[in-house]
Amino acid sequence: MVIKHIIGLLSDPVREWQRLHDEECTVGKCFATHTLFLAAIPPVAGFIGTTQIGWQIGANEPVKLSVESAATIAVLYYFALLVAVLSVGALIKWMGDTYGAKATLPRAVVLASYTATPLFLIGIFQLYPVLWLNMVLGLPALAYSVYLLYTGLPIMMEVPPERGFLYASAVLAVGLVVLVASLAVTVLLWGHGFEPQFERIVG
Repeated sequence: MVIKHIIGLLSDPVREWQRLHDEECTVGKCFATHTLFLAAIPPVAGFIGTTQIGWQIGANEPVKLSVESAATIAVLYYFALLVAVLSVGALIKWMGDTYGAKATLPRAVVLASYTATPLFLIGIFQLYPVLWLNMVLGLPALAYSVYLLYTGLPIMMEVPPERGFLYASAVLAVGLVVLVASLAVTVLLWGHGFEPQFERIVG
């Protein structure tokens, strides 16, 4: 079912959003069948990439993270993604009254979770931890996630398209705030004993 929804969102998002609306998926089911699985892709790929492949700066030797450090970061990264999905879903529901939406928490969480699908999938490229490459690949995924938000919100929240555009724009702004807050928390954690521990490999 997860694969079917992913293919549908990539090939015909409007029709797939309507299917997701009609399914009336619960928060637990959405997380169990979609979010818990897909949100693990970026942390697992990042763990493998930073411990087994590493990256090279200039002509220096490859640099890798220690297994312990990478594992801690991967676990925190995973839970941060789950919290972000739930937070955005809760905010979608909370903002629903302003736009006259039929915003139940399950629908809002489903919208947030499936909107993030391209970002979860592109996380596989963290197997090769090169910042510029991940940014180049990540920008189209981010753009498609924004597109999914704008196409899916009117359907899932049952609002007219013109009101859905304003609603989605507000959600997007909140999502950016959540992203900045997540980065701020990361900086704080790095300053309190969770900073990466590097291993330089001499060839």
